[in-house]
Amino acid sequence: QARLVESGGGLVQPGGSLRLSCVASEINLDYYAMGWFRQAPGKEREPVSYISASGDSTYYVDSVQGRFTISRDNAKNTVFLQMNTLEAEDTAVYYCAAAWNTYRMVTKEHEYDFWGEGTQVTVSS
Repeated sequence: QARLVESGGGLVQPGGSLRLSCVASEINLDYYAMGWFRQAPGKEREPVSYISASGDSTYYVDSVQGRFTISRDNAKNTVFLQMNTLEAEDTAVYYCAAAWNTYRMVTKEHEYDFWGEGTQVTVSS
């Protein structure tokens, strides 16, 4: 059974940085587009960033554009989310997800096949 495990979350002050990792097992990420999503308390889960299987294409929601960077190391079956200049509004549980697609980014949540259990990011002074 495929498994995605996120790590790297924690408590950070506003303006600080965190790097999230998502390690996959039992699936080969060479064939999967990946996404990062987040869910803040009392809110719906929302997309943060997407990356194609090759890593050639990326997308960021407006609220994180210029502050977050998604990347992947398929040799290590791992996807990353570098988060800089964090704001209180970034506080949420962050989830990675994998979608079987070797051609393009996947932008619809329901098209993702596998999900991690999430890692908590708290931005507070």
